[in-house]
Amino acid sequence: MRHLPTLAALGLAAAITTPACAQQQVRVGIIPVLGTAPVLVLDKEGWAKQAGLDLKFTTFESGPLMIQALASGTIDVYVAGVAPLGVARSKGIDVTVVAATAVEEMTVAAGGKLAPFFKDGVKAADALKAFRAETGKAARLATQPPGSVPHTTLVHWLEQVTKADKADYEIVPMGIDATQNALLTGAVDGATIREPTDTIVQQRDKRIKIVALGGEMFPAQPGTVLAVSGDFLKKNPAGVQALVDGTVKAVDLIAKDPKRVAPAIEAALGKGLIDTDTIVAALTSPASKFTANPLQIVDATKKMQAYQVSIGTLDKDVPMEGLFDASFYKNATAK
Repeated sequence: MRHLPTLAALGLAAAITTPACAQQQVRVGIIPVLGTAPVLVLDKEGWAKQAGLDLKFTTFESGPLMIQALASGTIDVYVAGVAPLGVARSKGIDVTVVAATAVEEMTVAAGGKLAPFFKDGVKAADALKAFRAETGKAARLATQPPGSVPHTTLVHWLEQVTKADKADYEIVPMGIDATQNALLTGAVDGATIREPTDTIVQQRDKRIKIVALGGEMFPAQPGTVLAVSGDFLKKNPAGVQALVDGTVKAVDLIAKDPKRVAPAIEAALGKGLIDTDTIVAALTSPASKFTANPLQIVDATKKMQAYQVSIGTLDKDVPMEGLFDASFYKNATAK
């Protein structure tokens, strides 16, 4: 006579057939720039899955566009520029920066027609003025929408650093892919770009020249960050810690072995159009500065926010209290 299995036996069978660590789906918004590399690497290395997290990536053209997804609750994690988060918090969107990923990412690239005016010893303002004098038109400079890090740093570079005459340039907001294409086709005369676009456009058009690095545009320029929604942070602090742990490890791995991590980044950002060598060149270029430490960008973020208020892309200064939570980073580095 067969004996019916006991409840304890059934429980044991269930334990054997159920995964030890069920995967929680985490919706991650990114923009297609190299500053997102640490998060791409931590996913590819399997560190997220080891912590029970299944990362699902959605690509956006800019940080401000991603804020809409954050507000509607369609993403849990935001990996993009820090500047739009001040605007988000001013509108009541609960979001917290738990790690940085990169700083001083932005550069100014001059296209084939504009680059010859940026000669050694010639000030940027004089180069722009000479361009208008010869061509009869202001230099058209592409960047992302107002409120974004690219737009803010470009305006700061033009107005505060170079002190260029406003008649000598025109700012043209557009998406990241459109910016690259416009620069390569000559539809614009210059642009704010980030790696890997810096490397790509210079490979494809040798006339294109980087005329300003991130630190010149905005000192200690805060760049891409890892931020989480209030709801995700409340429900899964262990998951947040795992993401920050992975970010810290990924930043270290990128510095030590760029060739190892390049394929993962190429797969996410390359769209089959660029090779691994290009990604390695971008990872090691002067425009790439990776860091996971959120404390490194707090003061610069305050200054950037104040500047956004001065140029009208942010209504008012938003208190920084609560925007940054460095406890996860401190825990990660203490391990």
